Amino acid sequence: MTLRLYDTATRSVRDFVPLVDGHASIYYCGATVQGAPHIGHLRSGLNFDILRRWLSHRGYDVTMVRNITDIDDKIIAKAAEVGRPWWAHAALYEQAFRDGYQTLGCLPPTVEPRATGHVTEMITLMQRLIDSAHAYPVAGDVYFDVRSFPDYGALSGQRIDEMLPAGDSVGDSRKRDPRDFALWKAAKPGEPSWPTPWGEGRPGWHLECSAMAGKYLGQEFDIHGGGLDLIFPHHENELAQSVAVGDGFARYWLHNGWVTMAGEKMSKSLGNTVEVSAMARQWRPVELRYYLGAAHYRSAIEYSPAALKEASVAYAKIENFVRRAVELVGEPAREPADLPDVFGKAMDDDLGVPQALAVVHNTRREGNSALERGDKKAVDAALRQVLAMTGALGLNPLDWQATGDTGRQATLTSTVDRLVRLALQQRQDARSRKDYAASDAIRDALAEAGVLVEDTPDGPRWTVAPTTHSADAQRDR
Repeated sequence: MTLRLYDTATRSVRDFVPLVDGHASIYYCGATVQGAPHIGHLRSGLNFDILRRWLSHRGYDVTMVRNITDIDDKIIAKAAEVGRPWWAHAALYEQAFRDGYQTLGCLPPTVEPRATGHVTEMITLMQRLIDSAHAYPVAGDVYFDVRSFPDYGALSGQRIDEMLPAGDSVGDSRKRDPRDFALWKAAKPGEPSWPTPWGEGRPGWHLECSAMAGKYLGQEFDIHGGGLDLIFPHHENELAQSVAVGDGFARYWLHNGWVTMAGEKMSKSLGNTVEVSAMARQWRPVELRYYLGAAHYRSAIEYSPAALKEASVAYAKIENFVRRAVELVGEPAREPADLPDVFGKAMDDDLGVPQALAVVHNTRREGNSALERGDKKAVDAALRQVLAMTGALGLNPLDWQATGDTGRQATLTSTVDRLVRLALQQRQDARSRKDYAASDAIRDALAEAGVLVEDTPDGPRWTVAPTTHSADAQRDR
């Protein structure tokens, strides 16, 4: 089956046909590094990490560009509030975002350019726009003339006459049209600036992405992505300023849905954010990845602790099967494995992760049944398939175990394992003394703490008990 992706520009699911056979190029709008990342920010990065992994699995050589906006009005304002130089403030939260992506197991991008490192490319693009009568300078500012581009508004499905004034310079009477947006902003006292033929200033938000995409991917590339909120004005403006000068720009536009709280988009301005650093103190990073990646990328995720708990339990079921299977048949060699056809079809259908995960869990159930029968061949086959499928999604339990689940979790797991084994030894000693009341009391205490004990011919084995609010958790082994 051909990989098909939903293209915002055509509002349709299209066959993915790359510009260059065997290669896939992606520009993903990264962070404006004004503050700490929340899970709404990182969901976007995670969704495009899954896309990248799937393209790689399908045999494409993938180039992934994820930019950093390290200069804008919000960064300058936030830095001033805390008395920190703008560049130091940006660097602090640039690292926080990078740590967040790494915590969730996102592969590093091929290149991660900063806006401030590409002013030369921005000047070149502005000159091309001015020369072609699509932009004009006014007293140090440079604006894009939206009415010079007949297709302006097509990406977001809007008519120019129905649009509000551009939010980056509302009320500026020097503009030809209130909807014209700023490519370059003239320097203000005390703010950072760079020299241009039109005077000292700093870049507008939209200009930088077109310049960096062109620098690293060329005038035309395959996929441009980001959150749903970026369709307008950011991506609309990128498309306009790039296509206006004759660049092909993005062939496909992909947008992921929001993480919401009480139906509202998670946003710092609304004060309804859940920061990744806080989440990682309560949940294992792999559980967060499962939670944020399990929904279809275009759907909204309504945040709730209960939903996170359900995701944690669902992933624990995969881990428990893998642990038991490895104990029986050993860890399979790390080599490419065939994926079930139904899994591949789900992923090829606009990255149908929910359907793909259903295949993972069906295979896990079959593997558990084979474990109960002692059918090593069937267990080995199910294990290989589960590891291959979870590997394609960045969720392979053995990979997360090998990396220590970012260290903190590995230490915690090791500590808990020692404590549980100590309790199991005390239970075994009680059984040896035929003190069955004490033995049962220890087992019951472990059960209350969420630890299930299974007596096997090789001795007791413990696992984390599924504890969802649903009775299905115990039945669905």
